[in-house]
Amino acid sequence: MRSTSPLGPRRRSAAILAATILTVGTAGCGSSDSPSTAQPGPSASASASASANPDAGVLGIRDPWVKAADKGMTAAFGTLVNDGDSDVTVTGATTALSSMELHEMAMKDGTMVMRQKRGGIVIKAGSTHALEPGGDHLMLMNLTKPVQAGDEVTFTLTFADGRTQQFRAVAKPFTGAQESYAPGHGQPLPGTSATPTMSMSPAS
Repeated sequence: MRSTSPLGPRRRSAAILAATILTVGTAGCGSSDSPSTAQPGPSASASASASANPDAGVLGIRDPWVKAADKGMTAAFGTLVNDGDSDVTVTGATTALSSMELHEMAMKDGTMVMRQKRGGIVIKAGSTHALEPGGDHLMLMNLTKPVQAGDEVTFTLTFADGRTQQFRAVAKPFTGAQESYAPGHGQPLPGTSATPTMSMSPAS
C-alpha cells in the first residue's frame, strides 16, 4: 500500500496538468476564430469592395444637380472631391438623355462664352473642384426628352486612366447666371447677363 500511495498524487497532478494544457490550447484555437480575424477589418473590406467594384471611390461628388429644361441643352453641376494622393482628370461624361461635353466659361472679346474644356477637368490631390453655372460644367448637348424638376438623372464620368464612375443628380429649376444652353455657346439671353458673379444656387 505504501508503494502505491505516492503514485496517486502524481497521477492527479499529471491529470491536472493535462487538463490545464488542454484548456489553454482550446482557448488558443478560439482566439484564431475571434471577430477580429474571422471578419475583415475596414481596410480589408475597402480593398475587397474596390476589387469587386473598380469604379467606386474615384471621386466624391457633393450636391450634384441638373438644370431643369424642356428641350435643347442643359448642364449638370456639383462639387468634385478628390481625397486621394494624386490628381484626377475627368475626360468625359455620358448620360442616356443626350450626348455630353465638358465645358467651361471663359472671356472672349469682352464677352463670357461657353466652350469645350480642352484637356479635361483636373481635380488636384486632396482638393475639390466646383462644377457651377458660370464655371466648369457637364453639358448635355441635345436632350431626347424634357428634364423636369425632381427628375433623377444618371451620369457616368470617364477618367484619364480609363476608370469610370456613375452618379445621380436631381433636376432643379435655375435662373441664376442665365447662361444660354443653346447653339451659340454662352451668348447670354437678351436682356440678361452671363457674368459668373451672379447667384450660383439652384432655386429650391
